[in-house]
Amino acid sequence: MHEISRNKIKMNEINIYKITPEKQEIIKKVNKLKKEKNAIILVHNYQRPEIYEVADFLGDSLELARKAATVSAETASTIVFCGVDFMAESAKILNPERKVLLPHQDAQCPMAKMAEPIRLEKKINELKQLYPDLAVVSYVNTSGATKALSDICCTSANAVKVVNSLPSQNILFVPDKNLGMYVQRFTKKNIILWDGYCYVHHLKFYPELLREAKKKMPDAEVIVHPECPPEIIELADQVASTSKMIEAAKQSSAKRFLIGTEEGMIYRLKREIPGKEFYPVPNGGTCIQMKKILIEDVYDALVKDQYKMEVDEKIRLRAKKALERMIEVK
Repeated sequence: MHEISRNKIKMNEINIYKITPEKQEIIKKVNKLKKEKNAIILVHNYQRPEIYEVADFLGDSLELARKAATVSAETASTIVFCGVDFMAESAKILNPERKVLLPHQDAQCPMAKMAEPIRLEKKINELKQLYPDLAVVSYVNTSGATKALSDICCTSANAVKVVNSLPSQNILFVPDKNLGMYVQRFTKKNIILWDGYCYVHHLKFYPELLREAKKKMPDAEVIVHPECPPEIIELADQVASTSKMIEAAKQSSAKRFLIGTEEGMIYRLKREIPGKEFYPVPNGGTCIQMKKILIEDVYDALVKDQYKMEVDEKIRLRAKKALERMIEVK
């Protein structure tokens, strides 16, 4: 059994985050400034609540990628991406003419770094000797250079559809092994897993703690993210991407929910569905990379035009194909 203090299993709701008067003032300045700068702000579900208040669009990776692909010069000349590095990079890949800003240059996804392009290219060459029809599916949580080596990208919301849309029988799934194992449940294809993972979903949730939480809240419906390991998936009532969690909770007859994903999602669920109760699956998990972006950083990004995302053109063109193929999958 994992060495975890039992007093961590508490059924108290996450407190609604209080946005201070000082932050409210900065929010007003950001909302004013983005109009002056002809900027659009895209915000991932895991961001801080005060960042929600300046969002032109709020969503999961798939929704944000689709939105980024539609940003025209008339819509905005600048995209401020409140997420982690690969998200801003994807926006630049899809919108080379737009200025793309990542408000905090150190907001970097650890899982994306687990699929180094040099190692991946070597692995692809090895596997193609065994499987000539090999197709490479890279999770959107990867670098542009990794996407450039891929046949198609996917997100947690469309991974199963993406894999089943391919003619290949043999699929190298990069880098999230848990999402790959989840996809394997819904396809007859041979999924070859890369040994990568999201540290929040893979390391922060424990089945024994979730079982105990379910005993304390037998009426609560359990919804978890497909980046969770199989032993957590087995205990869930539903498995969904962050935006699909909202849809699932709205449609469910349940009044209380245990949510297995980054804790910031609890705030959005409470915001979107105020008539129901949402609790994090113990022992919870916070992505410190996502939380690096402060409202002050968003303001500074707009004022100073920092930090600009740039992508090598050869990599961009190849990665763009993989992203566009993903977006086309319905």
